[in-house]
Amino acid sequence: MEKKDFILYSGGARGAESCFGELAEKYGLDEVNFSFEGHVVERTRGVRYLTSEELARKDVSITYVSSLMNRNYSRAPIFRKVLQTVCWQVASGMEIFVVGQILDDLTVKGGTGWGAEYAKICNKPLFVFDQVQDAWFRWVEKEWQKVQVPLISKRHFTGTGTRFLESNGRQALDELYESSFSL
Repeated sequence: MEKKDFILYSGGARGAESCFGELAEKYGLDEVNFSFEGHVVERTRGVRYLTSEELARKDVSITYVSSLMNRNYSRAPIFRKVLQTVCWQVASGMEIFVVGQILDDLTVKGGTGWGAEYAKICNKPLFVFDQVQDAWFRWVEKEWQKVQVPLISKRHFTGTGTRFLESNGRQALDELYESSFSL
């Protein structure tokens, strides 16, 4: 496949999502950033504003998500919309790449964690770069397995993660794209 055949699905937010998008543009890949009216995004290239009806198609119970993730999430309408856009991102990609931190309960920290959990539920290949452990991990059945730098191998892939991208997270994404799409 040629680079032009690949599409990144993301959210365009500050941090990891913005970095995923910058690299997609650098390597000549298409990019779709799901958002909604009134939501601030850093990446406007390929922005796709979801309608109320589209958001409702990916509605999720905050009680369910909080229980699954072992934490209490906000019930604010804007947070629900963010979770719905994450569902669109994960549903659109055939493999999922996340930058964040894996917690002791095997979830990923913060709102980013919902994307990882949804990928598990959807049984999609899931890779997380843990900035604290400074390593890539792949979800295999019921555990995280440490791996070398993965390759983006599916034409439609999702890139999401923390708003607080550290230098090692940025380097990990540089290496991911370089390994997958050498210039």
